[in-house]
Amino acid sequence: MLFDNLFKELACGPGIIRALVAGMTAAEARSRPLPESWSTLEVVCHLRDEEREDFRPRLDLILHRPYELLPSIDPQSWVADRRYNERDLAEMLDGFVTERARSLDWLQGLAAADWEAEYTTPFGSIKAGDMLAAWAAHDNLHTRQLVELRRNRLVNLAAPYEVRYAGEW
Repeated sequence: MLFDNLFKELACGPGIIRALVAGMTAAEARSRPLPESWSTLEVVCHLRDEEREDFRPRLDLILHRPYELLPSIDPQSWVADRRYNERDLAEMLDGFVTERARSLDWLQGLAAADWEAEYTTPFGSIKAGDMLAAWAAHDNLHTRQLVELRRNRLVNLAAPYEVRYAGEW
């Protein structure tokens, strides 16, 4: 694992997310293609909360306090409990960008970190390097989700015209 490469991936995240939500109205940001799927706004809220309550604090625990218990989190329930879809997209996006900047500052101080440091959880062991890699991969998962949501928005905006000439999706 190359820390610099993963750090760069994490540094690119906010710009990618910002571009994928650009130009959306409040109604578009709250729209769900299916009742069980997330809206763009819910994805952005999730990214903000994961940044401050999951990846950064858990990596810190693995590296510096492996004797402590991981704090309990429930990101799935946060969507409804925290009323994500009632929030303001610009405010939540700014919150994510701010939290990511804090994370990047913190990560820069970990140049000599032991990425092989291991933490045992009820679901198995995880190394600090695994957590850092998962953090970057988590951005990719939600980038893909936002691309799908953006495409769905485009299809709706284009109606009654079709986009099939663009190619298979």
